[in-house]
Amino acid sequence: MAKPVVAVVGRPNVGKSTLFNKLVGRRVSIVDDTPGVTRDRIYGGCEWNGRAFSLVDTGGIEPGSKEEIAAGVRAQAELAIDAADAILFVTDLTCGVTAADEEIAALLRRSGKPVILCVNKCDSIGPPPPEFYEFYSLGLGDPVAVSSVHGHGTGDLLDLVVGHLPDAQEEGGPGEPVRVAVIGKPNVGKSSLVNRIAGEERMMVSDRAGTTRDAVDIAVENKYGRFVLIDTAGLRRKSRVEGAVERYSMLRAQMAVERSDVCVILLDGTVGFTEQDSKIAGMAHEAGKGCVIAVNKWDAVEKSDATMPIYRRRLEQDFSFMSYAPIVFISARTGQRIDRLFEAVTGAAKANATRISTGRLNEALAQATERVQPPTDKGRRLKIYYMTQTAVRPPTFVFFVNSRPLFHFSYQRYLENVIRETFALGGTPVRFVVRERSRKEGGI
Repeated sequence: MAKPVVAVVGRPNVGKSTLFNKLVGRRVSIVDDTPGVTRDRIYGGCEWNGRAFSLVDTGGIEPGSKEEIAAGVRAQAELAIDAADAILFVTDLTCGVTAADEEIAALLRRSGKPVILCVNKCDSIGPPPPEFYEFYSLGLGDPVAVSSVHGHGTGDLLDLVVGHLPDAQEEGGPGEPVRVAVIGKPNVGKSSLVNRIAGEERMMVSDRAGTTRDAVDIAVENKYGRFVLIDTAGLRRKSRVEGAVERYSMLRAQMAVERSDVCVILLDGTVGFTEQDSKIAGMAHEAGKGCVIAVNKWDAVEKSDATMPIYRRRLEQDFSFMSYAPIVFISARTGQRIDRLFEAVTGAAKANATRISTGRLNEALAQATERVQPPTDKGRRLKIYYMTQTAVRPPTFVFFVNSRPLFHFSYQRYLENVIRETFALGGTPVRFVVRERSRKEGGI
């Protein structure tokens, strides 16, 4: 279910961010010759030989530095090491083995995690130079010669990375618990909710925003099934993030979304919807996770019989981009409607992992196009030859059509609504991929 995590670590200015960008296939991390440019943690998706994993870029570790920023960056890197399934240790051929490299290597050996030693800046083609063999002294096995600028050696490097990841069948299966990330702004009651569900004070709770800084996994089992709750630090605007540890807490919250199957987007009922709530929900939506919107502190809201319907209609407008997400009004303090929350989470997880046969899909498609004819433009009508599902989490459907421009957004939305209603896909985003095929190739 959840993607394995690989942390990229090393001292400053060895080319970690350049290598990170090369492996994820796009420019995500800022790259500059100045050491220490990377401070905020960056993560991206990577896939190799059919295996998908999350790659995390970390700041340069300076073991001997006592500066506050350097100490914070080291703390962040250590957290990344702790959360990772495997570690990519990047060194610099042009500098040789340094004292900092040796200290970092000792730290990685103590972690007990699989480590792939990468010697970067091997830019010439052919056998590695004699200086390359010096890196065997770090005691981390065979190093891999790589040029992050030119891409030399990255295939061999990824082969080793994938070889150290958990087996594919261990990542998810019928018996696996549902991983639920509880996300939201600071002080909306995330830890209180986790404590209520867990039935004990597992998380520190305080009125002070930002008490929780790390992401913590808590296993629970109840009549709805087995779950792993991921309590996260509150997400803030970047302009309000202070301190290296709090900056890293934002990354951990993002990683919690990445590792989850369902995200519970927690709102404060006494405050109402804010723009930041929309951005947080968008993170889960874009990641393709099952989503449930939970309005907390409902017991503290002054209300009448009409309060909940009015509040719900407003939220449906505010979250119009994810109208599929169920809305539950709860109280972590009293336990009000926690059962309904679990019902919504279970439904979202099931919908997110739903796979539909091509035959059933095309039967529903035929009925939908018969009720509402496909659009036309300048005398030419859209023809949908057939559709098929290619992936789950989220459900992804490919439409084969005669003309991609004719497949207007409004008609896609109509078909999405039909598919959701027919196959009970509430609580999950769906993805449409449109491919053109000629009349000769078309047909079911």
